[in-house]
Amino acid sequence: MVEKKAFLLRLDPALWTALERLAESELRSVNAQIEFLLRDALSRRGVGSARGPNPAAAPPGTASGNRGRYGKVD
Repeated sequence: MVEKKAFLLRLDPALWTALERLAESELRSVNAQIEFLLRDALSRRGVGSARGPNPAAAPPGTASGNRGRYGKVD
């Protein structure tokens, strides 16, 4: 498993609430949702990820193998 960098992130409470709702609707933890959104934003800007291909870009119906909190697919 790849070790991840931990850091403190301060967010506006309204933004946190929106992230919680979005994460819940997509069956992700808030942390996984933030990571997904950041990867998506980098991909749209043409910035590569050091981790390799974006697992969220997998074709529908294929598992990314990336499981988040509570066994939910990230």
